[in-house]
Amino acid sequence: MIYGKPFNIAIIGGGLMGHGIAQEFAQHGYEVTIFEKDGDRRNGIPGRIEANLKLLAEQGVMKDEAVEAALKRIHVSDAFEAAVEGAEYVVEAVFEDLPLKQAIFRRLDQVCPPEVILASNSSSFTPTDYATGTTYPGRILGTHYFNPPYLVPLVEVVKGPATSEEAVTRATTLLKGLGKKVVLVRKESAGFIANRIQIALFREAFNVVEQGIATPEEVDLAIKNSFGRRLGVMGPFEQCDIIGADLKLAIYKALIPHISHSQTPPPILETRVAKGKLGIKTGEGFYRWTPESARAMNRNLRQWLIGVNGLERSLNRLSVEKGEPKNESDEGEQDARGHDG
Repeated sequence: MIYGKPFNIAIIGGGLMGHGIAQEFAQHGYEVTIFEKDGDRRNGIPGRIEANLKLLAEQGVMKDEAVEAALKRIHVSDAFEAAVEGAEYVVEAVFEDLPLKQAIFRRLDQVCPPEVILASNSSSFTPTDYATGTTYPGRILGTHYFNPPYLVPLVEVVKGPATSEEAVTRATTLLKGLGKKVVLVRKESAGFIANRIQIALFREAFNVVEQGIATPEEVDLAIKNSFGRRLGVMGPFEQCDIIGADLKLAIYKALIPHISHSQTPPPILETRVAKGKLGIKTGEGFYRWTPESARAMNRNLRQWLIGVNGLERSLNRLSVEKGEPKNESDEGEQDARGHDG
């Protein structure tokens, strides 16, 4: 809890990201209220969260009693004002529609006391975009999670020109208390940090297929079984230092003329969309999907992330036992099982 004080959390939007963000707060002992306007989505929230928590229990991350306790902390509402009443931290997690987000923040700004932090999970819009028209823009900032938010550690905290340092400190302290890895986006920019880099990788992956160098299956296989394996423990600047900046420069000079510099979406992607081949949601994208294979993929992803998180915790504990210096990025990190684990 921030400053030793119990906190109530409100989440605006209970879709793909919202219900997972709410779940993580509940796992760590917070009372959470989710506002969801859509009836079908609202009715499905408890079941989705329960399934997530039961998977964590199956994998030994949570005890059964902790699952039940977390579920009791989650409340779902179709009344906006009632959902945020008493909340001291609010996360907006609706879909990427700027006018909608602006309307939500103006409404939150009116009904929430000035000391309440208002955060957005937007992956593309900045605090300047959605804080337009608010009276207290200093308490508004971005907290960009990655799916599934209760398993992927990173949160990008996005500071706008009007965002106060106090708001950044309070949000960062709260998130680190959940065991999140927090990075500060120091300058408003499209895509922030991780998505800018990820989209560059995707652009070249699509280019490799378009050029006939490899198939989508081969590209996926190559990435998952080469540098993809290293990225969890070694970022690009660490890797550059390990192999040497001189070697990296030579490789860069040799390859950069052959890498896509396109400023437009890849044709291979536009063609798929035009044909309605959108992926799992339509049953076909670059691969063919059945309901069973889609469920298997999602479950495999979650099991993999659970395993990776567990391995990281084990390695951190081993390092501490050996008396090795603790990584600064681990500061404030807690066991992912939360208060009841």
